[in-house]
Amino acid sequence: MMSTTAFQRGYPTRRCEPWTRLTHRERLPEWFAYNPRTMRPSPLSNDTKCMKILSWNVNGLQAVVESGFSAPELACREDFDVLCLQETHLEERDVEYFKNLIEDYDSSYWSCSVSRLGYSGTAVISRVKPISVQYGLGIPAHDQEGRLITLEFDDFYLVNAYVPNSGRGLQRLNYRVDTWDPSFSNYIKKLEGSKPVIVAGDLNCARQSIDIHNPPAKTESAGFTIEERESFERNFSSKGLIDTFRKQHPNAVAYTFWGENQRITNKDQIILKEQSPRPHITNYGSLLCVTNRY
Repeated sequence: MMSTTAFQRGYPTRRCEPWTRLTHRERLPEWFAYNPRTMRPSPLSNDTKCMKILSWNVNGLQAVVESGFSAPELACREDFDVLCLQETHLEERDVEYFKNLIEDYDSSYWSCSVSRLGYSGTAVISRVKPISVQYGLGIPAHDQEGRLITLEFDDFYLVNAYVPNSGRGLQRLNYRVDTWDPSFSNYIKKLEGSKPVIVAGDLNCARQSIDIHNPPAKTESAGFTIEERESFERNFSSKGLIDTFRKQHPNAVAYTFWGENQRITNKDQIILKEQSPRPHITNYGSLLCVTNRY
C-alpha cells in the first residue's frame, strides 16, 4: 500500500517497480536500491526562495510526445521552474511545433544539430526568463551538434549539456577525452569567474562501479572506459564539481537508463561546485531534479 507521503510527492500507484529492486552484479553490503517513493526529499515550504530544475534525456522528443507523454501533466505534478532536455533529435524546422509545449513556460531555447540532422540536440524550457542565453562552447568544431545551452540567472549559470558519446567501437573516444572534455571544463571555469555554475544533463559517463549494472563487462564500452572516467575526474571532479545525487546518496544503486539486455547505467547527472547554491535533490527514472536555495 502506497503511503500518503509518496502519493503527495507525485507518484501514482504501480504494482511493478523494477527500479526499486537492487540490481547489480557486484553489490556491496552497504549498497541498497534507491526508492523515490521513500527517499525523495519532501517539498520545500512555499515561502522558501528556490528554483526547481529538472533534467531528462528524452531520446527523441517527438517520439516521446507521440507515445502519450504529457509535458503539461509533468509540469503540474512537479511544479518545476526549468526543464532541461537532451537528445531532442529535432531539426530546426521542427522547433516551432514544440515551442509552446507547456503553457506559462514562455521562455524556451533550442539547439539542434546542423552537421547531422535529427541527431543529438538540447532544449531548455523555463517559466523564469534568464538574463542571457548562450549556445555551444564558442568553439565551432564543438558547436555543430546542438549539445550545449547556457542560461544566466541572477545568482548562477545553468548549463544544459549532452556530452558526446564515445560511440560504437569507441570511434569518438579520443575526441571525447582529448578535446571535448578539456574544452568543456575550461568553459565552466570561465563562467565560474563571475557566478556559480550548475551543470545538468547527460554527461555520458558512469563515474563509479555503483553507477553501472555490470562493471566488469563494460570497461570497454562507451561511458565506462577507464579513459572516460579518468577524464571526468581530471576535468570535472578534481576541479571541485560534485555529483549532486551521489553526494546525497553515496550507497544508493539507481539508474537513469534501462536498455536492452540489461545494459543499465546512471550517466545523467547534475553537478555543481561545493560553494554553489545548496541543492535539494530528487531522482527517479530518467528524471533528475535539483531545487536550489539561493
